[in-house]
Amino acid sequence: MSPECSRVLDALGQPLPPELAAHVASCAECRALVEGFDALEPVEAPAMKVAVPARALEELAAHPKPTPWWREVLMLVGAYVGLTALGALALTSLGLFRNPAPLGVLVGLAMLVLLSMVGGAVVALAPVRRTAWGLVGMCTAVVALSVVLGGSGLAVKGFLTGAIGCMRTHMLLSALPLLSALVMLRRSAYHPARAVAAGLSAGAVGLLLLHVHCSDGSAAHLAASHVGPWLLLGGLALLVRSRLPTGNHAP
Repeated sequence: MSPECSRVLDALGQPLPPELAAHVASCAECRALVEGFDALEPVEAPAMKVAVPARALEELAAHPKPTPWWREVLMLVGAYVGLTALGALALTSLGLFRNPAPLGVLVGLAMLVLLSMVGGAVVALAPVRRTAWGLVGMCTAVVALSVVLGGSGLAVKGFLTGAIGCMRTHMLLSALPLLSALVMLRRSAYHPARAVAAGLSAGAVGLLLLHVHCSDGSAAHLAASHVGPWLLLGGLALLVRSRLPTGNHAP
């Protein structure tokens, strides 16, 4: 291959200067190379198409702006309040307010449990990228110790009999709140700390109702039958949420 042939090869696809055009006219190999290159048709890369489901387009048209996250918190807390009221009605026939602890302690602990209910819902649904385990753990420990240490100290029933009854009642009263929290959690990306916070928030419904209804105020009973099921619900929410499909992967 002559130097002119190399220059023709480098200039393919561009207008040739007169000296190279004259070389192509006299060189059969270069003429065939240029004619073959000119015969090629440029192939355009196909435009990428993203298939968007019709349902997604309809939803986007109906709601062009994202729903504020605090509305979901209000919905969840509203469900908690309604279910708490239903649970209170169900316990009325048995005596709703049976806790013999002083009124100040009774009201103070009830407010603390209510704060854990609302705060857990906020932690579970707020659009933050990182949820601190330390915050969830510290608040859980404060509520648990306050409930155990804030009892009346009176043991009314045998330990096993009272424990079974309160555990069953706690789980029944917290079942629907936990289901509501799991439904809300599926609308955002999975995060273990959020799942635990949601479970504790839902379990606060049963914890609050037991707090005012149960007449057994011994520390052993409160730890095993009130705080124990509440912590179990936090772990149960984590276990169930990790196996549920996610409807929305937004943080």
